[in-house]
Amino acid sequence: MIVHSLSGPSGTGKSTSALQFAYEHQIEAIIDDGLLIINGERKAGTSAKFEKNTVTAVRRAIFQDEEHKREVVNAIRQYHVQSILIIGTSEKMTKKIAERLQLPPIKTFHHIEDIRSKREIQMAKFVRVTQGKHVMPIPYRQVGQNFFKRLVQKGFDIVSKNKVKLGETTIVQPDFHRQVVVISRNVYSDLIQHIARQNKMVTKVNSVQFVMKKNPIIYLSIYILPPINYKVVEEMVNLQRNISEQFNNHFEFEPSHIQIFIKGFK
Repeated sequence: MIVHSLSGPSGTGKSTSALQFAYEHQIEAIIDDGLLIINGERKAGTSAKFEKNTVTAVRRAIFQDEEHKREVVNAIRQYHVQSILIIGTSEKMTKKIAERLQLPPIKTFHHIEDIRSKREIQMAKFVRVTQGKHVMPIPYRQVGQNFFKRLVQKGFDIVSKNKVKLGETTIVQPDFHRQVVVISRNVYSDLIQHIARQNKMVTKVNSVQFVMKKNPIIYLSIYILPPINYKVVEEMVNLQRNISEQFNNHFEFEPSHIQIFIKGFK
């Protein structure tokens, strides 16, 4: 059996990337948070996200419970798994899981920074902190609502580059995740307006639209200073760069697109 490791800090998008990563590297099975996943389906195990506190969640994820361990070990043998991806917060953790599940030594170590961009990681961490959302790389129908007191909702389909459906995700808010920071949407708009008004070439902010999706987008409509005795494009690029830097400073993520519309002169 060929064993792979994918590690990275909590909330950086490992579970979100797992199915596509496994498909691209021709890996049959995934171990993620106590679950054995094959072809996008849960085949054995219980998710650490079902636990009530972080201590029991960690124990579940590293298969400290003997019955849980036996269930997954037997399923790996039953399905004749020849390659497997172990997901964890560190190489130490994935090595521990491989040992507990009686798997061969890990052959290849991958890190989340190798497969996700800095912007994607920033956004994933921001969503985790502000919304408390965790992703499970299994279908919604395989996640019991009764396990959670809070949000359980369908995530999104995972498809390959050639449009093959690899599986689905489910979004949950585990009971042990109690620290959530709520930021009003107006905060983003107010910051954008403030930055734009500080630009010496901007005379009026006409409108601001901030779209918070998987890839946040800013639409900014402004009036600029006449006469045009300066480089408009250069000034607007500097404004875009300033907005991006300030978002990074305040929220620790950068918008994927900042579109500026010049309405006229005032």
